[in-house]
Amino acid sequence: MNFSKSWVIANKDFSIFMKKKRILYTLIILPLIFSIILPLSIRSLTNETDPADVIALINAFSYFYVILVYIQSTTLASYSILGEKIEQSLEPLLATPTTESELLLGKTVASFLPSVAIIYANSVIFMVLIDLFTKTSFGYLFYPNWTMAFILLVVVPLSSIFSIQLNVIISSRVNDVRTANQLGFLMFLPFMGLYIPLVTNSLSLNIVNLTVLSFTILLIDIILFYISKSTFNRDKILTKWK
Repeated sequence: MNFSKSWVIANKDFSIFMKKKRILYTLIILPLIFSIILPLSIRSLTNETDPADVIALINAFSYFYVILVYIQSTTLASYSILGEKIEQSLEPLLATPTTESELLLGKTVASFLPSVAIIYANSVIFMVLIDLFTKTSFGYLFYPNWTMAFILLVVVPLSSIFSIQLNVIISSRVNDVRTANQLGFLMFLPFMGLYIPLVTNSLSLNIVNLTVLSFTILLIDIILFYISKSTFNRDKILTKWK
């Protein structure tokens, strides 16, 4: 595999993403809004709510970045493949000497790096604001901590890969970016559903539960990898993706 070819493909997608307002909104504006609004909601609770409940809510908000990176990766991955398919710019790329593995890696990198990088940048804003609003009430800086580190370094990348692999499979079955997005979100509903018990404090966001979640997503990622690799077939794309 020639990684330089994959990087060229990724760079091409980066330049395309920068020209799409809808993609830029999902990538930049949406996470930024949540990174500011969520700490502001915590600020309003610090003086009238039990600190243990506030901590549980902060942890639940931390998990929201797992959901956000999935949404971002879904948006990028679906457009990276289906968008080019619809605009008929994917076929010329497939006609080059690039192998399927190099092409798939390039598309994966193009969706993975911006999604995860934006999440990391916005998580810094989130953590700084949380510390600013809770230091007086808690008497210490809540962030950084091991829970958030685990979420950002393990769960967030796994969630992004989950989204990308799934969208490769979905993109081989549908011909519309919006449909691909909707199907991608539907498949992630069980993990989104975890947000509810976290907010209600009926489920603890500790290292043990995060480890179980990570292994679950990792297992799914491995399965999806082999399915997507067999699905992303050059001949099928050129003859059937019309």
